[in-house]
Amino acid sequence: MPISILLSCVAVAIALGVMVWALAGTLQPARSRTLANLQRGLGAADAEGTQETGRGLELLGRRLTPPTFVRLLERQHARAGRPAEWTVDRLLGLKLAWVPTALALLLLVVATQQQPLLVMMTLVVGVAVYFVPELLLLSRGQERDQLIQQQLADTLDQMTIAVEAGLGFDSAMTRAAANGKGALADELTRTLQDMRMGRSRRQAFEDLAARSDVVDLRRFVRAILQADAYGISIGDVLRTQAAEMRLKRRQRAEEAAQKVPVKVLMPLMLFILPVMFIVVMGPAAMDMIAAFSNM
Repeated sequence: MPISILLSCVAVAIALGVMVWALAGTLQPARSRTLANLQRGLGAADAEGTQETGRGLELLGRRLTPPTFVRLLERQHARAGRPAEWTVDRLLGLKLAWVPTALALLLLVVATQQQPLLVMMTLVVGVAVYFVPELLLLSRGQERDQLIQQQLADTLDQMTIAVEAGLGFDSAMTRAAANGKGALADELTRTLQDMRMGRSRRQAFEDLAARSDVVDLRRFVRAILQADAYGISIGDVLRTQAAEMRLKRRQRAEEAAQKVPVKVLMPLMLFILPVMFIVVMGPAAMDMIAAFSNM
């Protein structure tokens, strides 16, 4: 057996073992939580050592991944709402497990003397799969930003009504977060939790703006921080922001409606008009062919 094929088989076996080890932790969350609870109180050093032992692959993935990629993944993870089932460390561990797998597949393709096009496709697929977590989190973050943008105007209306009824700003935001559903309610709830944990209002709202790419939400955060700094009435700020958000939502709807004819033009030219020409001109063309063929 050629040495290259043997090395490829060994690399594949090692990669599969690492992936099984990484997935074992995700398939047994109750066992992991139980072990973590049982190991509490054993001392900071022992607890830290046990945690590093239990999360060896995840910590290794964080250490070996370039800091730029780690920051990008953390940013996309926060924008996607921080899904608890797929933490950043777990994704880094799976990405690390994919590297030897991709290398093994590439060596196997090269060892079997395949066409250069197949080798290039294997390399491109390996690199693309490595960045799949970022792409999935990016897609989920974009969908979440759209939901936040749609819900912002109604949420501000609820907060305005609550403030004008006599509630404080924090109480109004708590009521809006409790009554609301979706991404914006979750973000408001997390902001309130940050303030209860001891963070200042400025820090909590700056984190709220940093977790999303919605321009309207960032504008609202800046208005609230300025009102808090200069003593402006929160009710007036909320009323102005709510009116502006409703206006922007109506403008976005009108803009989307105006884009419809442009988007329909290409399918119309490619699929509908040719069929109409065939139906209208087909019989005439067939009669002309028959007439000229009889001459």
